[in-house]
Amino acid sequence: MGLVTGTTTRYDATASVREDFADVIYNISPTDCPLMTNIGRDACKQTFTEWQTDSLATASTTNYQIEGDDAPANNTMVATSRVGNYTQISRKVVQVSGTVETVGMAGIKSMLGYQLAKRAKELKRDMEASITSDQVAVTGSNSVARQAASLGSWVVTNWYQVATGGSPAAPTFSGGGTSGYPQTAAVDGTTAINLTETHLKTEIQTVWTQGGDVDGMFVMSGPVNKVRISGFNGIATRYRDTSPGKQAQIIGAADVYVSDFGTVNVVPNRFQPENRVYLVDPAQLALAYLRSFKTIALAKTGDNTKRLLLVEYTLKVRAEKGLGTIRGLTTS
Repeated sequence: MGLVTGTTTRYDATASVREDFADVIYNISPTDCPLMTNIGRDACKQTFTEWQTDSLATASTTNYQIEGDDAPANNTMVATSRVGNYTQISRKVVQVSGTVETVGMAGIKSMLGYQLAKRAKELKRDMEASITSDQVAVTGSNSVARQAASLGSWVVTNWYQVATGGSPAAPTFSGGGTSGYPQTAAVDGTTAINLTETHLKTEIQTVWTQGGDVDGMFVMSGPVNKVRISGFNGIATRYRDTSPGKQAQIIGAADVYVSDFGTVNVVPNRFQPENRVYLVDPAQLALAYLRSFKTIALAKTGDNTKRLLLVEYTLKVRAEKGLGTIRGLTTS
């Protein structure tokens, strides 16, 4: 049946129909930052902050003495190691015109407030990407920005390279061994290898042997290796109970891997490099802030409003022997 002549339809009333525009803005970009979320928070008072690390002597099988024997001289004292890291300044700038801050806008009460909230999330993502990278410490100058050494440059003792070819090399420190600060980045082999359960089991054993607290750790990887780990035999098939009113220790854990040396949570991280897996003990890491997150009003230079979002921080690694990494992995 056709349309009756003279009937007014939606197609005829185009000038009178209101728009249907949702009063909300949808943003799919992820903001979860597993490393920043799960490690501790500390403070520092200088652009180069230092701390000391120590360890016990190797256990001896020959510590038996004669009855009544005189006490000898003191056991040889081993000096503590002095390590440190430089702070890094990260920032975002927001500038909006006086007009856009005045007119009504769908989904936004204040363009300035909306942009500040958006840039704050971007700043957090930048920090997560930075501290999970291979960035080394940079002293800085009047023309060069300071840089904080990141997780990938701190792990030396339990550095597990699986790629073949080329000349793989662990990071090096300014004071030799594990003293000072990371000054050269790790070098991976040229032929990457798929992550296997044997790799993970071997690295967990290595960290445990060095004194790492495996039960307090989590395994952190990109999405490709997260999928591979989910297929390992050691992945738990039952949920673990959590006492009422008590939060789980690791935020963002998706799987539980049961090893011979303890149970670890497996956490995916969108922002870390895909070619490695980290074994992280949250007790051994902290973000140390020289200047915590702040919003600074900048001087007006015209018909606009400016704000500076700024943070100055560094990654503090209390004991790198309690951490591990498997490197040289395929990324697809």
